[in-house]
Amino acid sequence: MNLQNILNEIEQVDADMYDRLDHVSRRHVFSNFLKKAMAGAAPVAFAAILNKSYAQNSSVADVLNFALLLEYLEAEFYNKGLAAPGLIPAGVGRTVYTQIAKHENAHVALLQSALGGAAIAKPAFDLTYKGAFADVLTNYQTYLAVSQALEDTGVRAYKGQAGALISAPAVLTVALQIHSVEARHAARVRMLRGQKGYIVNADSGGVPAAVYAGEDNVTQGGVNLVTATGMSAARVTEAFDEPLTKAQVLAIATPFLA
Repeated sequence: MNLQNILNEIEQVDADMYDRLDHVSRRHVFSNFLKKAMAGAAPVAFAAILNKSYAQNSSVADVLNFALLLEYLEAEFYNKGLAAPGLIPAGVGRTVYTQIAKHENAHVALLQSALGGAAIAKPAFDLTYKGAFADVLTNYQTYLAVSQALEDTGVRAYKGQAGALISAPAVLTVALQIHSVEARHAARVRMLRGQKGYIVNADSGGVPAAVYAGEDNVTQGGVNLVTATGMSAARVTEAFDEPLTKAQVLAIATPFLA
């Protein structure tokens, strides 16, 4: 790991970051980062720098806590699923979900570190969605469907919050890195269910329709692509994903809260 290159890349993304570190000199930042990295705590040191840099930006903290809530939910879902006897069969499915669980737990750890004392506590969850998916931890097909709903919602949620992170480019970069991995999860889970890896129109595939609200949009950049290209609506909607607002995501996620 080249610490100098890492820090240079951070500064290139957000040239003013160190200027916002009140009463902390660059020498002090480099020194502390190096000491913590040598002790095996480089991710913590990096998160501390981000936390200090954006401590006064409440909107950024709000977005990160919003993301943390979703990551808590996803991590809980996959941890409980893998622990449920006989739920996820051996083979491809278990391999996929084991890897996804590792990713979601890593996302939780990073967001907690970045937020520090401002991080929300993990809430209690009702993975049955208030009884709508009562057999989610005993029926693999139900588990697959809820997994699809969570992943497709997560992808659209990260996209919907990107604009709120423009003032914090370094944080936006990390959010986009998580977003692309969530998209990979979504595609893989959809394929486990025998579906296409991308969304066609607003087909809910047996999960709450709110997850796919607006996905039947065929106009991009002010251009109706069905009219302009002669392509079918299905083909156009496959090519573009739509964002969800924070309010839309919370409406989808709230039934998961115990």
